[in-house]
Parts: sequence; C-alpha cells; structure tokens
Amino acid sequence: MNLDLTPQEEAFRREVRAFVDANLPAAIRDKVLNGVNLEREEVVRWHKILHAKGWAGIGWPQRFGGTGWTPVQQHIFDVECADAGTPRILPFGVNMVGHVIMAFGSPAQQQRFLPRILSFDDWWCQGYSEPGSGSDLASLKTRAERRGDHYVVNGQKTWTTLAQHADWIFCLVRTASEGRPQEGISFLLIDMKSPGVTVRPIRMLDGEPEINEVWFEDVKVPVDNRVGEENKGWTYAKYLLGHERTGIAEVGRNKRELERLKHVARTQRSCGKPLIEDARFRDRIAELEIDVMALELTVLRVLSAPAGDRKPRPESSFLKIRGSQIRQDISELMMLAVGHDGLADLPDRRPAAHYLNDRKTSIYGGSNEIQKNIVAQMILGL
Repeated sequence: MNLDLTPQEEAFRREVRAFVDANLPAAIRDKVLNGVNLEREEVVRWHKILHAKGWAGIGWPQRFGGTGWTPVQQHIFDVECADAGTPRILPFGVNMVGHVIMAFGSPAQQQRFLPRILSFDDWWCQGYSEPGSGSDLASLKTRAERRGDHYVVNGQKTWTTLAQHADWIFCLVRTASEGRPQEGISFLLIDMKSPGVTVRPIRMLDGEPEINEVWFEDVKVPVDNRVGEENKGWTYAKYLLGHERTGIAEVGRNKRELERLKHVARTQRSCGKPLIEDARFRDRIAELEIDVMALELTVLRVLSAPAGDRKPRPESSFLKIRGSQIRQDISELMMLAVGHDGLADLPDRRPAAHYLNDRKTSIYGGSNEIQKNIVAQMILGL
C-alpha cells in the first residue's frame, strides 16, 4: 500500500481543513476539545453545516446523496475533523441504519428516510440490546405481533444511546418463535413519538444520562416500516453491526487524544521534571503511537476493498477490538499522567469522567470477546 498522499489528496486535505476552520463554530470547537458534552442543538447545527456543503453522506454513494469519496478521502476527512475538534457525525443514522435502508429498504423507504438522515431532520437511535440480551442478542424478547397493516410492539430495550434526543429508533423485534432464535427476528423503524413509547434515562458513572431504557407498550408500527422481509432481520442486523464496528475504531479521535496525552506529559511534572522525561512513561506513549499507526493502516486496508466488496467483513471485528482497546489505553494513561488532578474539572478536560465513559467501548457494538469468536470462526476457521 502506498502511504504517500497524491497531489489531489493533499489538495483535498487542504480543502477540508480550510472548510472546517471557516465554518466550525468556536463555541462548539472549544467544547469538543475541552471534553465538554454538547447540547442537542449543537450536534444538529454542525451536521446541518456539513449537509449544506454536501458532506453529510460520508461513505454513501452519490445516487443516494452521498459524497462519493474514495476511502482515502473519507479517512482524511475523519482525521482532519477530529484534529480540529468537530463533533463526530452521529453514527446511528448515517453510518448504521442509513446503510441498511440503502441495501435492503424499499424504494419508498429510501425516498422517505434517506434524505432526512442526511439533513439530520431525523435523529436516530439503536434498539438492539435488552436486559439479558446483550452479547447474546439473538435471545431478545421484544415482540411485534402483526395485526393487519401494522405491528403491535411490546418489550424493552436498554443501553440506548441518546434516546432522549431521538426522533426514530431502529429496532430488532421478535416476530416468530419457531426454529433457531435468529430466524424469528425482524427489523422495524419506529417513530419515537408513537403512543406507548417511554424513555427512561440511566445515569452513568461519569454523571451523564447518555444511555436510556426504552419501553414499548402496545406501540403500533406500520408494516411499511419493516425493512426487508419478515423474520430476516438478523441478516440486516449483522450487516449494520459491521458498519458500527468499523466506526468504533475512531482513528481520528484516537490520534487527537494521543496528541493531548503527549501535551499533558510535557506539562505535568513528576519528581521535579516533566513526565515525558520518565523513560517508562515515554515508552508507553511510544507503544500507543505504534498501535494507533497500525490501526490506521488496517482501517485503510478495510476501506480500500474493491468497490464490489465494500460490505462489512470479519475484518471489522479487528477494528472494533483494537480501536476500543486503544481508546481505553489512552484514557488510562491520561489518568496516570494527571494523577489526583483527574478527579477535578481541569481547564482542558475531565480525565476521570472520560476514563469511566471509555470503559464501555469494549462492550458496545458487540463485546470484544464476541468479536474474537467471530475472528476465530470466520478468519482462522476454528
């Protein structure tokens, strides 16, 4: 693989950098770089800025309103945005359900939902996990009973990220009990304003209600909101999870946080000298930098698959495992660097809160243990 950017790619990097510098609101940039949570309106504002530029559909084909960028352009955009302190593009619409609708949705669903995902007129959340059905997702119990032209949905989802802001939720529901558990699952798109939908926040260790319980009590969902065939939702779910796991690698964010760690190590003192001069600590930073470089190369290899082979592959499990591990390693080393100061609201970020929040990255999107099983079975043939 040629790692040198072409003149055209260098020009694209400059274009992205100039656009972000000119259009990213300073207040939003400061919040992102200082580790402060954004308000809903701020997330929506940045997405609409990208949409106005025609840059919201990263990884989407042009026929659906996407950028049509090459994998290298996508990577450049990700790294430049993360370095500048932009909010990340929320994955639930653009990177997750959007791809499912493009691949398996009806023309009517594509015309109805895809433009509103790009414009961020609809905020989506993910209804997969349930109490007792996380890594063993096929054991889910939320049931959808068909009655004429609609389903009646009853059950509970949990760990639903940012459901308190969402307009829509894509859900896995059980529509049959015969055969293997995976064979009776369907994929529904549910309006969060439907009667019978209740959202209850779960406050995490860092004090934020980022995740939620979502309850469904006799919720009516039109059959037209089912993606693909009834009882075939497991296929669509796996397709979506492949896109989610690739995104969890977050190379741009990991590179930015690594640079911030270096800055802290230069300014934080230990035994009367900067922490960066401690050989053991410096070695750990060097190891992390090598890990981030290897992750970046792996992401580029996966993204550079032939156009006809762009569907998620088992390699996305590699990206999920290493991306989440590196993110946790960086936050752990940051906590070690700041010591007891990590418990305070520092001027540049809140290391303790971020350390606690990053504990979950090895679980969501399919736990790392499950990803190792996928690699063993589908790549190593064990």
